[in-house]
Amino acid sequence: MHFKPKKRLGQNFLVDKNIRNKIVDSCLLRKTDVVLEIGAGRGELTELLAQKAKAVYAVEIDDDLYKILQQKFSQDNNVKLIHKDILKVDVAGDFIISDGKMTVLGNIPYYISTPIIEHLFGFADKIKTIFLTVQKEFADRMTALSGSREYGALSCFIQYNSKPKVIFKVPAGCFSPAPSVDSSFIKLELKKSFILSGEQEKWLFRIIRSSFNKRRKTLQNALKGIVPKEKLMMFFDKYGIRKDIRPEALCLADFVKISEL
Repeated sequence: MHFKPKKRLGQNFLVDKNIRNKIVDSCLLRKTDVVLEIGAGRGELTELLAQKAKAVYAVEIDDDLYKILQQKFSQDNNVKLIHKDILKVDVAGDFIISDGKMTVLGNIPYYISTPIIEHLFGFADKIKTIFLTVQKEFADRMTALSGSREYGALSCFIQYNSKPKVIFKVPAGCFSPAPSVDSSFIKLELKKSFILSGEQEKWLFRIIRSSFNKRRKTLQNALKGIVPKEKLMMFFDKYGIRKDIRPEALCLADFVKISEL
């Protein structure tokens, strides 16, 4: 069945068979694994995943693509189709995971990448690892270290919740229609425990967002009205940090220290 990609949904299909195989191989799936696939599309990756895993929950929001998937997997007992927006999928309640945690895989559009990841992080007790194909620039920001141009609030958010690693680059020509930029296949290994919790976490990310919203200013000026000056002075003195430091020079651990004070 012919299908024309919808630009409004950011649909770019991965047509390179070698890259598809490389992606599935990189997931190191076992026959006991349960996979959640975001944006099953025409089912090419779904088919490969079903050969490796115990069960594949394939989420697809597009009406026309869902019909194609229904026809393609009508006889596959280990492929469960979900006609839903991934942001409305309840990972804790919509799936049966009898052994361990779920593996998530998806080729996700740039415009909704952050909301999808944030949504998935909310189910850290149900998800083991997230594998995503995203725009290269976005992957670079997720893995960026302090002091680099790409480093920012997104970097801290991702690295607080997971251990991100770019597995390999995916050239634009591997997709149809070809996007204007290259992509990266990235692994997010979710953390099992966190330094902070509840209100402390909220405070941490408020500090981080405020810092990078005014990244050209010194940390003192960026956090004016957010963190009392005496607390910042205590942080500078305790850890031997320059008082004219800019936010991008601080690593995630430094922001945690400020929030703890």
